[in-house]
Amino acid sequence: MPVPVETVPPSDIRPGMGAILHAEGVAFRVWAPHANSVCVVGTFNDWTADAHPMIREEHDTWYVDVLGARPGDEYRFLIRNGDQELSRIDPYARLVTNSIGNGIIYDSSAFDWEEDGFTLFPHNELIIYEMHVGTFHDADGNGGRPGTFHDAIEKLGHLKKLGVNCIELMPSAEFAGDYSWGYNPAHPFAVEQAYGGPDGLKDFVKAAHRAGMAVVMDVVYNHFGPSDLDLWRFDGWGEGDKGGIYFYNDDRSQTPWGDTRPDYGREEVRRYLLDNALMWLKEYRCDGLRYDMTLYIRTSNKGNLPEGWALTQRLNGAIRERFPDKITIAEDLQNNEWLTKSIGEGGAGFHAQWCAAFVHPIRGAVTTPSDDNRSMNDVRNAIVHNYNGQPFQRVIYSESHDEVANGKARVPQEVMPDDPGHYFARKRAGLAAAIVLTTPGIPMLFQGQELLTDGWFQDTVPLDWDRAEEFPGTLRLYRDLIHLRRNVGGRTKGLTGSHVDVFHVNDNDNVLAFRRWVEGGPGDDVLVVANFSHFERRDYRIGAPTRGRWLVRLNSDAKCYGKGFGAVEWTEATANDEPYDGKAHSLPVALGPYSIVILSQDG
Repeated sequence: MPVPVETVPPSDIRPGMGAILHAEGVAFRVWAPHANSVCVVGTFNDWTADAHPMIREEHDTWYVDVLGARPGDEYRFLIRNGDQELSRIDPYARLVTNSIGNGIIYDSSAFDWEEDGFTLFPHNELIIYEMHVGTFHDADGNGGRPGTFHDAIEKLGHLKKLGVNCIELMPSAEFAGDYSWGYNPAHPFAVEQAYGGPDGLKDFVKAAHRAGMAVVMDVVYNHFGPSDLDLWRFDGWGEGDKGGIYFYNDDRSQTPWGDTRPDYGREEVRRYLLDNALMWLKEYRCDGLRYDMTLYIRTSNKGNLPEGWALTQRLNGAIRERFPDKITIAEDLQNNEWLTKSIGEGGAGFHAQWCAAFVHPIRGAVTTPSDDNRSMNDVRNAIVHNYNGQPFQRVIYSESHDEVANGKARVPQEVMPDDPGHYFARKRAGLAAAIVLTTPGIPMLFQGQELLTDGWFQDTVPLDWDRAEEFPGTLRLYRDLIHLRRNVGGRTKGLTGSHVDVFHVNDNDNVLAFRRWVEGGPGDDVLVVANFSHFERRDYRIGAPTRGRWLVRLNSDAKCYGKGFGAVEWTEATANDEPYDGKAHSLPVALGPYSIVILSQDG
């Protein structure tokens, strides 16, 4: 016999979608326009069909309020459509037993955030670290399960010391199985159980904030699934072989990952995606969102999708209004400046976007085998590129999850496939990272880059943390570069500025130099000189903005950065009144093979 549970009359209807907790029980609401009837079943009524029938409301939602239901109870919706009897997981479920299991009633307000008043850093001070929770840290050391949020917390000290102040989590919504990159969300509102579920994510965000690091969540709105997808023909309706109410039911459904593009033309679907975006920022206190491949939101194989563009505007507009201190980032990779134009101008309203105009030429410049084939003009163009005249509207990197998989490998592996720990692999990988961390833009590292991780990214292969001891020089180089980029010592403020002048481009010798500054002057002006050649350069002259003593803040050829380094060691140079590079002053520099030198003047 079912446990008797009282049903509340319609006069006391509560707002919200999914499982709506209140003092006396839990109300349930679900959108199912083609259903003939819907009921909710669960541990609170011994899974008895029709024990709690739901009433049809306006806008084709169904509702029931179950007194006595409580957090921890499992539940499902039973939907009847003609002869079809369907059992579905709540599309709004915050927690599921697994991707093909049951929804679990979850109290989103029960978590104790304590004194968490974290605020995102200014965009020009951000250092992003892209993390895949499942492979970041194998706490057991045997690879027998994916890493969890709590495993990742154990390594936050490493990131804090490195100087990272923003972690971008690869998608952590519930996906099929336990191992995945995360770009196959089966239940967009539920946090992956294998990672630790919603409380695990909240623990991680709270710990990251305490360590001085923001957390940005990667979300996938260009497609769902395609496997373990209860949203597919959710209420039994669909046209042809298409997916029903949550999806386009024509050719617009097609994406590179399956025919599961959400129907951005339906208000209920738009609201579903908006509710999801706001959930990560409100309930989990994430500091921003990174939208996966927005190209497939704003276009289909039939051309532009105006309603997809409108969706990005709606989401970003709501986030800017309700959470003005949060950041939204697009992965579009088409160098389309309209992504980061304001909504008022007709743009999509993102704060920043991943910059394909940077990553491809920089990787090309360090992975091309022959010095004769490197282009300093391509490097220059990558450094000065921006969107809408704003360099911090772009995220720049030499490695990301896309750039180290799908037929491509980590930079050291690309440089020396047979020996990624080789001198030249370490040198050129470090040079690429140094350009990332000295160029105007929001720099991003991919997990393990600072450990000289080689090979390619796989969701079943955890990082090898022993590499920190094997390649301590590489780790130190990244740490020193990041600290200079953030002006930790107060002597390189220019690296946080919007201004850049690439005043020296020598394609014959593969040398390039540029100036970074905020307002200019000692402690602000920074000179960056890069040698993309295997030759040493001594007494190499470049222009300078002012005369006097310039100190070497970092020389990536220094002995401390790796075995075999140290061909060129020097600490300072004096700029005289000899004009050069169109500047009134100039100074001599010394450059090791595939190295970068950063100079500034004392304030």
